[in-house]
Amino acid sequence: MCVDVAFVASSRQATWIAVTVILMGVALPAAAAEEAINVILDQARIAKVPERTTTMVVGNPLIADVSVQAGGIMVVTGKGYGVTNLIALDRTGKVLAEQLVKVRSPVDNVVIYRGIARESYSCAPDCERRITLGDTPEYFDATLTETGNRNSRAQQGQAVGATPR
Repeated sequence: MCVDVAFVASSRQATWIAVTVILMGVALPAAAAEEAINVILDQARIAKVPERTTTMVVGNPLIADVSVQAGGIMVVTGKGYGVTNLIALDRTGKVLAEQLVKVRSPVDNVVIYRGIARESYSCAPDCERRITLGDTPEYFDATLTETGNRNSRAQQGQAVGATPR
């Protein structure tokens, strides 16, 4: 049996090149995913704005909101669960950067299900009502009303639970 040694060596080399290219193709999206801005629902994160940016585009404003501040800073606020993207444009419309924004739930969030009814609580350290996307409308509205009443009284200088004179 006659084996061409040059052919075997070049086949191995081609295989290693193919494996390397495949691994690079897998590694590049993973590296891009690490650059995502991770935000907790109803919280904000500070990030740098690319130089020469004149316009910031949010892919889905129901998931995140962006406010550009002086000094090349932007504030990214989580509005809803999911993933969206931010695109930075210069004044000619050229794309300067594109970045993913991932909005997730807080770690101290406890969800209670009563049949199909859902209630959320923040447990840090004690469990208190917290309205969250997906809660039952009755629970959501009652908690929102209670919070609104408390805030109104605080702005008026009244103690919560005090009777008006």
